[in-house]
Amino acid sequence: MSDTNDATGASGQGGNQEQAGPSGSFRIVTQYVKDMSFESPNAPHSLGSGLPQPAIDIAVDVLPTRVGKEQFEVAIQLTAKATRGEKVVFIAELLYGGLFAVSGVSDEHLQPLLLIEAPRFLFPFARRIMADATQDGGFPPLALDYMDFDRIYRQQLAQRAQASEGQSSQPQGAAAAQAEGEDA
Repeated sequence: MSDTNDATGASGQGGNQEQAGPSGSFRIVTQYVKDMSFESPNAPHSLGSGLPQPAIDIAVDVLPTRVGKEQFEVAIQLTAKATRGEKVVFIAELLYGGLFAVSGVSDEHLQPLLLIEAPRFLFPFARRIMADATQDGGFPPLALDYMDFDRIYRQQLAQRAQASEGQSSQPQGAAAAQAEGEDA
């Protein structure tokens, strides 16, 4: 699951925050920084006062992985790229993960739990880490807007449904001919 927007926390141990549904449980076992990078290739020239605000592109992706019978790792991948014209001002990348214990949850509820609820728990910490990284890099702290993971998830479901409808309604030969026409 990913989302890209234009835009104008530290590793903590998740206590036993548990969200119990009528038929199961969901809790954070731990959370952590998996990977982090901050680059400011044009410093110190990009740090001067009186410079125009950079354009900042933000990309977000949620990466769930089963790591045990009832354990899942959910990682939020955040990338912020700031530019002024053709010059890169900074690039900040973070892969922030959490290990979640999930039991008694039906398959139909598992995907929304991992792609909506788990990132909701993790995002405030990842947001703070990104703000600290940009501030430590000599820039104002990057204040990421809160992400609506439910909206992102539903948009992706709709896009997948639309893509599968488009593929199933188009004869196989027509799809191949359309692809060849685009290459020409």
